Amino acid sequence: MSQEFELTRNITIGQYLPTGSVIHRLDPRFKLASFVIMIIAIAICGTYIGNLFALLVCLLMFALARIPLHYGISGVKPAVPFIIILALMQLLFYGEIAQGGTIFFQYGFVTISSEVIRLVVVSAMRFVEVIFLSSVLTLSTSTTELTHGMERLLGPLEKVKFPVHAFALIITISIRFVPTFAMEMEKMMKAQASRGAEFGTGQWWRIIKRTKDMFPIIVPLFNVALSRAEDLILAMEARCYTPGAVRTRYAHYKAAPKDFAAIGASVLLSAVILAIPW
Repeated sequence: MSQEFELTRNITIGQYLPTGSVIHRLDPRFKLASFVIMIIAIAICGTYIGNLFALLVCLLMFALARIPLHYGISGVKPAVPFIIILALMQLLFYGEIAQGGTIFFQYGFVTISSEVIRLVVVSAMRFVEVIFLSSVLTLSTSTTELTHGMERLLGPLEKVKFPVHAFALIITISIRFVPTFAMEMEKMMKAQASRGAEFGTGQWWRIIKRTKDMFPIIVPLFNVALSRAEDLILAMEARCYTPGAVRTRYAHYKAAPKDFAAIGASVLLSAVILAIPW
């Protein structure tokens, strides 16, 4: 039951784990571009072997970053209920529009075929792979580097009046607050359980009951989120932050050969995932 309250152990997005690996030392601009290329390739790939190869690449990323694999597995645990719900919806409703494949079961509007099973398996693998890559990215990149890298990559959009700095700041603050909100939610769950709430008493597959158990902490969590946002606003105003102001940059990045090698490796791996007729 105690594991039900250890939410921060299962949240990897937004946390930083300094190991000094080669991935940690990459230029954040090239690192972001490399991971985006890989995620796009994974989203497009729709074959078993292609996604299996992508999963092996994700595991290789953990090894190169010197990050224990259990961090990535912990990041997948919170998404398991959503993956199960998505798989059930695909099994029940995708059969009517799926074309081709061998039909294994058919009753009413429910049609289970090899094409439907492929979609369910591939979709689940895609979720796991994207979570793995996101975990490696945030665990190997500090919030400051992530902000600078995103701002530099989106820099050309400033010519069309796109608020690049504000957008990068919003994204990085959102990512950084994920573990913070998980910690606050963990405190509330423990407080509610001490008052007799049934947290951690139901089986994991009873999704509806577990969802109802979460209702008593939704309102307090929103209050905490608004309070945290207000504190952040006051802190930024105290430091004379002005949206849209022209700023100098403290960190200046210079690309090295390993950065170009990283972007080349991501393009090559993406081509292998997509181009080869698996």
